[in-house]
Parts: sequence; C-alpha cells; structure tokens
Amino acid sequence: MNKTISQIAPAGGSVTPQQVAEVMAQACPAKDYRNKKVLLIVPDGTRTAPVGLLFQSLHRQIASVTKSFDVLVALGTHQPMSEAAICKRLEISETERRAAYGQVRFFNHAWNNSEALTKIGVIPAAEISELTNGLFAMDVPVEINRLVFEYDQVMIIGPVFPHEVVGFSGGNKYLFPGVGGPEILNFFHWLGAVVTNPMIIGNKWTPVRKVVDRAGAMVKADKLCFCMVVDPSKNLSALVAGSPESAWDAASEVSRKIHITYKDRPFHTILSCAPEMYDEVWTAGKCMYKLEPVLADGGELIIYAPHISEICVSHGKVIEEIGYHCRDYFLKQWDKFKHYPWGVLAHSAHVWGIGTYENGVEKGRAKVTLATQIPEAKCRQINLGYRDPGSIRIEDYADREGEGVLLVRKAGEMLYHLKNPPKWAGGNG
Repeated sequence: MNKTISQIAPAGGSVTPQQVAEVMAQACPAKDYRNKKVLLIVPDGTRTAPVGLLFQSLHRQIASVTKSFDVLVALGTHQPMSEAAICKRLEISETERRAAYGQVRFFNHAWNNSEALTKIGVIPAAEISELTNGLFAMDVPVEINRLVFEYDQVMIIGPVFPHEVVGFSGGNKYLFPGVGGPEILNFFHWLGAVVTNPMIIGNKWTPVRKVVDRAGAMVKADKLCFCMVVDPSKNLSALVAGSPESAWDAASEVSRKIHITYKDRPFHTILSCAPEMYDEVWTAGKCMYKLEPVLADGGELIIYAPHISEICVSHGKVIEEIGYHCRDYFLKQWDKFKHYPWGVLAHSAHVWGIGTYENGVEKGRAKVTLATQIPEAKCRQINLGYRDPGSIRIEDYADREGEGVLLVRKAGEMLYHLKNPPKWAGGNG
C-alpha cells in the first residue's frame, strides 16, 4: 500500500472501534485478499496496546476470504508465549479461540533456532560505516523467520513508544529484532548501547533506526503495517496504516507529543514501579531506561518489582557471568567481552547507565537498585544494589517532587526528559 491512512483522536480522546474498522476497510479491502495467505505479526505481552481490537477487526475484515490467516508473535529474544497467553494478548476467550478463531494458527518466533530462520543477505561493512556514522565497519548478516516468505501478505500490528535501543519502537522493529535472527539483533543492540540510551531514546532518526530500516528493506515481501499510539490512560490515541516506514514515521510524531514528560530538574531518588507485564529484569530494565535522563548525578533509581524473581530466563546465565556495568567497562576490556552476545552486553550497559571505567575502576553516574524477589547476594553478584521490597511503602515516595523524589507508578513506557538536559543526555549543559 503506497498511501498512509491515519486516524488520530483529539487530545484525551480515543480512536473508536468503528474508526479502527474504517481504517481496516480502507487499508485492506476484502476483495484484495481472496484466497491469499496472510501472516499477522503481533507483539508479545510486554507492550501496552489494544492488540486484540486490531486483530479482531482485521479478522472480521478479511479472514473469511483468505486462504489462511495466521499469527506470529514478535518475541525478539523474549520467552515463548503459551496458547492461553496468546489468547490473552489477542483478547479472545478459549471458547472464541476454538470457534470463531479456530482456523487461525499461532506461532512463536524462535530467534535461536537456525531451522526457523532464513538468511536474506548481508549489510556490507562500508554501508554499516555510513549508517552508524563511522562507529562500526563490519559485515552484518541478516536473518529473519522463514514464515515471512510463506505468505502472500505480511501485516504488522504494534504500538510506538520511545525506545532505548532504536529511539522509537514500531515499524520495521517488529521484524528486527521482533522476528529476526541473532546476528543483526546483537549488532544493533550493541550499537545502541555504544551511542548510549540517553542519546538514543526519544530520537527518531538514530543510527539504529537506519540499520533496522535497511534490514527491513531486504525483506522482499508484501508488507502492511498498523502502528498504534497508546496514551498513559490506555486510550488509543492514533492508528496509522501504511508501509512499515511511513506508518512508523507518522505514529512516532504522535508518540513524541504524548509519551515524553519534561521536568525542570533531576531527582536524587526515583521509585520506578514495574508493571506485571515485565516479569523479569530483562524487560523491567525499561524502568531505568525511561527515567535515566532525569536521574541526578549521585542519585538512586529503585526498580520496584516485588513480582519479579528472574533476571532473565533466556540470558540469565550470561548476565550472572558478566554482571551489570557501564558501556566503557566493556569497551575498554573488549578482548575479554567481545565473544559474549552483544545484545546481552547492551542490556547490561543500558540498565547500569552512564559511567566511566578508568585504571580498572568503574564509577557510575548514579546507582540502580533492585527491589524484587532476587536475593541480595545475587544482586551484589551482578553489580546492582539491593532493597527488600517489603521495606518499601509506595506512598512514602508520593508527592515529593519538590524534595527531589519522584514516584512513577507504572514505569517503562513514558519517557522522562529534562527541559535543559546535560551533555551526556544530548543537551548543551
């Protein structure tokens, strides 16, 4: 589809189900999908969005005429979802699953299964150098889930938020890392970490976005993307249909307006409360990423998540081996760490935050503390602070911004910025 179709609600309003259906009707005329095989790529449960509303609207619009209408969950390297969890993501009951949606097949992306992937090419070193402003010059192989090429139409449904690795999520990011292979995934995550989270997050045309879009252009499939923008009250503020590039471009402009909160000064203490959808530190790290720009030098950010007991199911052993550290800790000891998965190194550096490593001594700009079920000894082992979650009363942190204390009751999606950011966060101060 060459044109972009947008439905944007007035401030504080919501795009209605009827308006969603109208976008679907314009973007996907049923006559165009007769006897076609359609693969719908959707996010897992770690993103707030009315995925079910769009899935069901799209199913009503075209499924009756298609040859097949299936769902692939864009897990990246997250854990596979059960049938019940996918139903919950799609907002359908088990009864509906067996009846109205009985013909729909569910697939989980398998990033670490070579048989589930197909190589579509290599981004050459010279181009990587150009895309990354000279930070890297290496060939980057690109793999993607082979299911993408077994369908006549690939449709992407997903929200757009400020993002620590790419700048703003959405668009081709649901292909890479969503359903991509490990080499491209590891490369651009580490690229984002080298640039640093504060310099990436909330910016559109980052080096990582350029790499992701370049990889997306290598996917020679018919692609249609539905980008959602969801406000803090869970209202669907905007729905944009178009190519992954054009839909994302328009939706990220809306996200920029509603997902960034500006503060006059930094905070020495931040209680960042992780929602239940983040069930391990791997995803709860977003509670740091979105708030690092307003964390004062020497301050402490507490990731409060009493429901979390895992560092990371997929990468926990590696994280326990390397720990959490600043970017320069890895860069200045690169021969020691370059053989570890770069995506894990990136996660480590993003959670730990800005710091220095000089003469064997690591110093953080601020401190990150876990208040989870992870024991104190384990927190110390991985180089993070520990706080007993039972000792924390959330209300003790409320209404104290004047004292330099910030409470964020649902952290991880809204980005906090300073009106006058320091140099390390992209400002002039």
